[in-house]
Amino acid sequence: MATFSTSASLRTISSSFNLPPKTTTNSPPPKQLFFHQANTLLSQNLRLTTAAAGAATRSLICKSRINCRSDASAPTKVQEMCVYEINERDRGSPVYLPLSQKSVHSLGDLAPFSNKVYTGDLKKRVGITAGICVLIKNEPEKNGDRYEAIYSFYFGDYGHIAVQGPYLTYEDTYLAITGGSGIFEGAYGQIKLHQIIFPFKLFYTFYLKGIPDLPAELLGTPVPPSSEVVPSPEAKACEVGATVANFTN
Repeated sequence: MATFSTSASLRTISSSFNLPPKTTTNSPPPKQLFFHQANTLLSQNLRLTTAAAGAATRSLICKSRINCRSDASAPTKVQEMCVYEINERDRGSPVYLPLSQKSVHSLGDLAPFSNKVYTGDLKKRVGITAGICVLIKNEPEKNGDRYEAIYSFYFGDYGHIAVQGPYLTYEDTYLAITGGSGIFEGAYGQIKLHQIIFPFKLFYTFYLKGIPDLPAELLGTPVPPSSEVVPSPEAKACEVGATVANFTN
């Protein structure tokens, strides 16, 4: 009898608690929702990155085209200009510094120098040279030396030309024109060095590129190089009309 009463009570309690019916939904599980959002953000970032890269590429192309137009507009013709470098023994040049401390010219010895510069027709004083030579090799069989030279030619108000390269005391050489200032800004090309009497008399021919037309007073017909050539008395005395404006001294 007690058993029956307990079973009836359990049925009564069970019937009083009804579980809610199961419902279905189309919402993605939490993990799927997270990955969906992450993929959306990644796609947006990729689109932004691609757009930025495209803009940068277009910018580079535009700059490249501008540079190409700039290079194309630069003068490319070769202009020849001749000058004489003359050591008149009044500037204490050159100075030989035997840093190697050897009895013969040796690697590392230095030779700073500065000489006067005249137009190729020897009618005008234009300025000076200024630079230094580093001894690379003594050439006793050639009765001379090989230097690496770095120096400039100064032309008063016209500006200057910088050069660098081999300087041989026993034969002609070509040096690179590395730049300039004033009317020579942007200059490049090469320069031929012709030794007449080392280190007192040298003749140079510039092959200049990248600059506008040179002024006529720098382009007089050059006097053929020889050991006898000398500047005109007026140019040597730096008289009015026989120098370029504010010639470098």
